Amino acid sequence: MCDRDRVFVAKTVTMETFLAWQWHSRNESNRLASILADSLIYIILGWGEIKLMKQESLPARFFGKRQAILVAVGIFSIALTSPAIADEKMLRTLTVTGQGETAIATTLTQVQLGVEVKGQTANEVQQEVAKRSSSVVELLRSRQVEKLQTTGIQLQPAYDYSDNQQRLVGYIASNIVSFRLATEQVGSLLDEAVKVGATRIDSVSFTASDGAISTAQKQALRLATEDAQEQADAVLSVLNLTRKEVVSIQLNGSSTPPPMPLMVKERASMDAATTPVVGGEQMVNASVTLQISY
Repeated sequence: MCDRDRVFVAKTVTMETFLAWQWHSRNESNRLASILADSLIYIILGWGEIKLMKQESLPARFFGKRQAILVAVGIFSIALTSPAIADEKMLRTLTVTGQGETAIATTLTQVQLGVEVKGQTANEVQQEVAKRSSSVVELLRSRQVEKLQTTGIQLQPAYDYSDNQQRLVGYIASNIVSFRLATEQVGSLLDEAVKVGATRIDSVSFTASDGAISTAQKQALRLATEDAQEQADAVLSVLNLTRKEVVSIQLNGSSTPPPMPLMVKERASMDAATTPVVGGEQMVNASVTLQISY
């Protein structure tokens, strides 16, 4: 390779290296980048006596040729490892998941009840069910219950299996509805529903109002966040480390498990006292995951 070609190669490598250096270390001084660029020329050209500049380069003046090569190699290594060091610092995080739970009083009751009739013919039982169900629905509407809806209608044959033989003995029809009402009003309404034709009360469950649940969910999220921070502090304090800023936040959601339903049997005596219905508490849970730097 002639001297002119070697100079061209050296200048080309120097320019590419200088641009790479600016990319990896933008905050370094121009003087340091110049030292790196000039020093790499010596690596490319070797120990020749070719004069690339009218004056000696900065590395040559400060260190000499051999020392300039070592300086260039050292600076180049630092430039390449700087991103790795930055990445290592970014990895200094702790991930914790906090749990929060809030109890709220149930004020509403979800009821499922209906009419069931047995008879000799399908038309007979269906007509009787329709009559009684209309009376029940009319009563419920007069009480302005919430979320009134039909949840099931059935008509099926009834068989007798005595003497190892299947024998049709009639038909069974049913019409089931569900609704929601304030808990303190449910007892008397159940009694009246039975009077107008309801023959089965399938289930009673309790829940809080939508507004109360929404407020409880926010409180559970606050508690979960505080729990996660306390966990982080407990771990880092043992290691003599300090919690810094939160890097990421993940809401794992909040849940409101439905309370256990209260199974209710039809009352035997219609002259007894009003059926007592007592609600309870409903738990609202939340979970939050924090990634915290230290």
